[in-house]
Amino acid sequence: MRRAAKKTSATSDDLVMTEDLHLWGRRLLMLAERAGADEAEVFGLQSRSIDVDLRRDRVDMASESFSRGLGLRAVLKGAVGFSSTSDLSKLEMVAESAVRAARARGSDEKWRYLPFPEEVSQPQEVYDPALAEMGPEDCLGLSATLIEGAGEVLGAEPVSGGVSIVWGSEILMNSNGIEVDEMGTAFSAYLETVAKGEDGTVATGYDFVNSRTSIPDLADLGRSACDLAKRSVGGVRGESGTAEVLLAPMAFADILGNAFVPSILGDLVQKGRSSLAGRIGDPVAGEDISIVDDGLFRGGMATSSFDGEGVPSQKTAVVERGFLSSFLYDTYTAGREATAAKSTGNADRPGYSGIPRIGTSNLILSSKSPKDLLAETERGYLVTGVIGAHTSNPVSGDFSVEARNVFSVEDGVALRPIRSLMLAGNVFDLLGSMKAGSDPRMVGSVIVPTAKVEMKVVGS
Repeated sequence: MRRAAKKTSATSDDLVMTEDLHLWGRRLLMLAERAGADEAEVFGLQSRSIDVDLRRDRVDMASESFSRGLGLRAVLKGAVGFSSTSDLSKLEMVAESAVRAARARGSDEKWRYLPFPEEVSQPQEVYDPALAEMGPEDCLGLSATLIEGAGEVLGAEPVSGGVSIVWGSEILMNSNGIEVDEMGTAFSAYLETVAKGEDGTVATGYDFVNSRTSIPDLADLGRSACDLAKRSVGGVRGESGTAEVLLAPMAFADILGNAFVPSILGDLVQKGRSSLAGRIGDPVAGEDISIVDDGLFRGGMATSSFDGEGVPSQKTAVVERGFLSSFLYDTYTAGREATAAKSTGNADRPGYSGIPRIGTSNLILSSKSPKDLLAETERGYLVTGVIGAHTSNPVSGDFSVEARNVFSVEDGVALRPIRSLMLAGNVFDLLGSMKAGSDPRMVGSVIVPTAKVEMKVVGS
């Protein structure tokens, strides 16, 4: 599991398994240097996951899986080669393969070096011993509470859902002296629902939870997902034009992650694929809006003591009171900056079988003057979710999405469901004119409130 801090409350078996991974990692590092690598880095991961899949109101499948493996980055004259394995008897082959790949790529004059050791901080609420010890029967019990909660809402029913628990332990070491490890847990659950009206119309609903610690009961989640589907039945036509739109956290997080985040990643900035290139110090949002990337956020889904290269996690101000203040870097892209920038601790690992890439940790948008947006809205739309945010233009920030579970707002109250509504806009215009709500929610690793903005809408 990526990004979770080691805690002293881990079981003795957990600690033994992590130590075993250290031993294998040190051996692979030695083999890489023996094979000719100038520098080498080993990332190891072992995890245990339990998944329960729901179909309608029954368990469709329950599974428990285990994974363990090592990945190696070998550096030769600035060129990076990579190889990985889940078979720890083949470490010599992995080392030779990574070094051969580096030789085949040729030298890279822009490469500086792998990072060196620095002191790391220990974040809070990212490892739950109770969650780590849960078994399949515990997940089945939680699934039962999810279904029971859904059953309390008459007129709606589950379509699909799931409950997932992950325990993970990882190690990272390199030839420059870094050797760190972490353990962590994660919990997630979701439910998709459907409701039918008396006239035969159908509406759907969706809700979820994610946490680094255990959740004792999922009945509220079941009720929430079914209630949303039930309230969405009988949608009427939305009016086209320009309207005030309240983007609930799930909808706002989807748009922000797809239309804004690519523009702050150092590699895309350097490749000229960001409209924010060269704009440090410029206004890019409203003066009361701030955005930070916080790898140490308490209980965050992407919280860790170090990033995917062993660089200490940190809190990076991306937008301060409306002004662009920083991009996000890993070690390589920081080294390419003329100002000799430092990594912001944003190298992210997809697992032991992939190389690190630049990514956000916990991206948090906040306002110095949050408001009760629904109460102050005389007329507009409340949008719970969106579909199609992945088609946003990451360079310009333009997006066009289909709104999901939309309600008309009149005099501060969400009233009639809207059958269909398309939204079109630009994320930078959105950030520049938005008002922020007082209801922040953690949607994956993005933490945002409701956003109120005027934008173009098309009803049908």
